[in-house]
Amino acid sequence: MVNDRKTCESAAEKEQLSRIYQLTAQIADEMERSRIADYTQLLHKPMRLIWLNLLSGTARGVGIAIGFTFFAATIIYVLQVLGALNLPIIGDYIADIVRIVQRQMELKTY
Repeated sequence: MVNDRKTCESAAEKEQLSRIYQLTAQIADEMERSRIADYTQLLHKPMRLIWLNLLSGTARGVGIAIGFTFFAATIIYVLQVLGALNLPIIGDYIADIVRIVQRQMELKTY
């Protein structure tokens, strides 16, 4: 009877250890996927962190500027096309907007 109890306890312990091992392996895989080591390495090298943030911020700013330029150019082009259609009310309004934008572009010389 004592031997059966030890066998049951041993089997339960083995099962618990197996489960702990699986969970530990799963946590290790998730940490590897989330690249925690890279983040901690960046924390130990603040100049690299600053450089990467500066580089990514510059790239983001240039991307926003280029995107806004294309967006604004498209809107101005569409407004010019709509102004050329001579629609009664909308055409005059759009023509005024186009004239204002063109005057502003002529006045600003960098």
